Amino acid sequence: MTDDAVPELRASDADRERVAEVLRDALAEGRLDMEEFEERLEATYKARTYAELTPITRDLPTGGVVAPAPVSFTKAPVESGSWTGRIVGGEGSSTGAVAVLSGFQRKGRWTVPKKFTAFAFWGGGEIDLREADFADREVHINCVAIMGGMQVTVPPGVEVVVRGIGVMGGFEHPRGDERAEPGAPRVVIGGFAFWGGVGVERKQRRRLGK
Repeated sequence: MTDDAVPELRASDADRERVAEVLRDALAEGRLDMEEFEERLEATYKARTYAELTPITRDLPTGGVVAPAPVSFTKAPVESGSWTGRIVGGEGSSTGAVAVLSGFQRKGRWTVPKKFTAFAFWGGGEIDLREADFADREVHINCVAIMGGMQVTVPPGVEVVVRGIGVMGGFEHPRGDERAEPGAPRVVIGGFAFWGGVGVERKQRRRLGK
């Protein structure tokens, strides 16, 4: 196959999701306004080939030709609750989520990537890390809530750092000053909330009982 044929290759769902993540980051950084973001996001999910995806992020950092995603294998969370067994590396099960006049959930058994971006506009989302694995010992969750809300739930023992900015909205810090357990991951929660909010709380993992 020649290089000229590459743009005509069919894009996968993972390819479209990586482009969507670039757009979410650009919105959060002020590189795109809301109208541009919505137009490009719609074009992303309609794209069928690399040739259609490439122009969408050509003028943005990390933009350019979309490459197929590497295949990664992750382990299910170990029943003993060992943090060592839950730091699995890899690319993560999902790099982001979007809720526009709707909602999203990331919960149960999934792998949190090094960077996860969530966007809610007149909508809401739930990010539950209690049963999750982690791609690295430090992961960043970027939440953008515009007239919407999100809830982030972490298990006890995880170090949580909240750095989000609220305008007529806010980011909630988890109650108490709980010390991180040895080997536990560090979760950094940032982003922006306008007429919306991001809640953060600690809850015990369901399968561990009390």
